[in-house]
Order: sequence, then structure tokens, then C-alpha cells
Amino acid sequence: MKISQGLALLPDVQQTVSKKAVDKALQSTQQSFGEVLSKTITDVNDLQNEAGKAIEKMVTGEASDLHEVMIAVEKARTSFDLLMEIRNKTIDMYREIMRMQV
Repeated sequence: MKISQGLALLPDVQQTVSKKAVDKALQSTQQSFGEVLSKTITDVNDLQNEAGKAIEKMVTGEASDLHEVMIAVEKARTSFDLLMEIRNKTIDMYREIMRMQV
């Protein structure tokens, strides 16, 4: 096989490999988007609660390490920001689907 023929087959190979990888990933999760989203919301809520408790402990004097409190707050903030980006992308995707001609 010549190199030019091999390069011509490259997109087909990449498409097949990526499709197989996606199929394998979907089969291994066995969870719907709604289930994953629900779990993510619960995790973000838990991090928010932990940050609130850490702040409360700092105010009451139970916790003396400001760094640990700040880490908990930043984890909660970062996870919330990520959740909002997922929400925004999901809404954009929904709007794009609604604009499609049937």
C-alpha cells in the first residue's frame, strides 16, 4: 500500500475508532444524561453545604485553619460554575434543536 492510499484511509479509521470509543464509553456508564445530571447537582449541593459548614466553624472559632475554609469555598464555587456552564450548554443545545427544520 502506498503512503497516499494510507493517508486517504486515515479519516475512515479515525471515525471508526472514535465511534467505537464513544460506544464503549456509553455502554460502560449505563446511565442516562438525567441521572448523571441529577448526581452532579447533588454533589454540587453537598460541596455548597460543606463550604457553609466550614465558614460557620471558622466564625464560631471551631476551625482555626483559614486555608481549609478557603479550599472548601473554592471547591464549591468551581463546581457551581461548572454546573452553570453545563446548564448553559444544555439550554443552547435545546434551542438549536428547536430551530431545526423537520
